[in-house]
Amino acid sequence: MLFRKKIDRYCTYCVFSGKINEDQVICQKCGIVPASHHCRRFRYDPLKRVPPKAKAQDFSKFEQEDFSL
Repeated sequence: MLFRKKIDRYCTYCVFSGKINEDQVICQKCGIVPASHHCRRFRYDPLKRVPPKAKAQDFSKFEQEDFSL
């Protein structure tokens, strides 16, 4: 999902932006803007995207004999 075609166009993921805090970014083109802001100069940077954490696996439904050879 990191390199999908349809991405959310937020300044948080833009090449021209830098993170100030959780709610604000500084843009080379627009200045200080909210993280949810986007403009026509948006260019996606996949390295700024933080993927969601994976869920912990639930192994309680397996028995001990499922893990033996």
